[in-house]
Amino acid sequence: MNSPMPTKPMPILQKDITPTDGDYEIVRRAIEKISLDYRDQPSLEELAADVGETPTGLQKLFTRWAGLSPKAFLQAVTLDHARRLLDQGMPLLETSFELGMSGPGRLHDLFVTHEAMSPGDYKTRGAGLTIRYGYHISPFGIALVMVTDRGLAGLAFCDPGEERDAFADMSGRWPNASYVEDIGATAPYAARIFDPANWRSDQPLRVVLIGSDFQVRVWEALLKIPMGRARNYSSIAAEIGAPAASRAVGAAVGANPVSFVVPCHRALGKSGALTGYHWGLTRKRAILGWEAGKLACG
Repeated sequence: MNSPMPTKPMPILQKDITPTDGDYEIVRRAIEKISLDYRDQPSLEELAADVGETPTGLQKLFTRWAGLSPKAFLQAVTLDHARRLLDQGMPLLETSFELGMSGPGRLHDLFVTHEAMSPGDYKTRGAGLTIRYGYHISPFGIALVMVTDRGLAGLAFCDPGEERDAFADMSGRWPNASYVEDIGATAPYAARIFDPANWRSDQPLRVVLIGSDFQVRVWEALLKIPMGRARNYSSIAAEIGAPAASRAVGAAVGANPVSFVVPCHRALGKSGALTGYHWGLTRKRAILGWEAGKLACG
């Protein structure tokens, strides 16, 4: 008789981590309007009315969150300019200069050291592996952080009410692993990931990559893309020695389990377009804008 299939544990939140001030939701909606209506160059007043804020309130909130004003952000993500300039290989920071943003900034980046699990470990789909997880507030919504005794293994994003879906997505990648909700284990990682003051080359963040050999090679190529720059799938395929595998590279980028840290948001389509993102295209724009803001204010 076949044994019953094991069931996955469903996450039980140890505390309510829903943002109480709604900052991300307001900024997310403003970014979404900018992204959709960029051709109309919406004014601060129009953006504020759309998100239910006063112009002054939105200006202060957006600038505090992103490090630049809504107007500067609108310039930075204007897609017709961004596509043309990025397709020519121009870095995002230089693109921001081209669009009128002021002042060069000191480069901040997330210094990481990584290792990959063996192909045999990957094929077991997580058998024998204990993954601890927790939910944390981040600049990009709720972050689901997953860690092993070797280091950070997973980072996903979701909005309030979508926590279980995010967990199901991530745990489905390693269905044979054991999962333990342990916010005490994940909190130090969340603090380091989202605070640039904690991005230190002398104390690199440890990351463990759990994937196929091809996927790991793609993810390692992503780790080489500096903050403020972007690369398309074709150039990544060429770098890993598979120039005809652009489509497979795109699939590996989409399967990246360590979002933001392994910067799949810096991977673009062939024309330099901001292609889809597993955790939402608006969130991808938000991350790129956040990085541009950090560079501009560095």
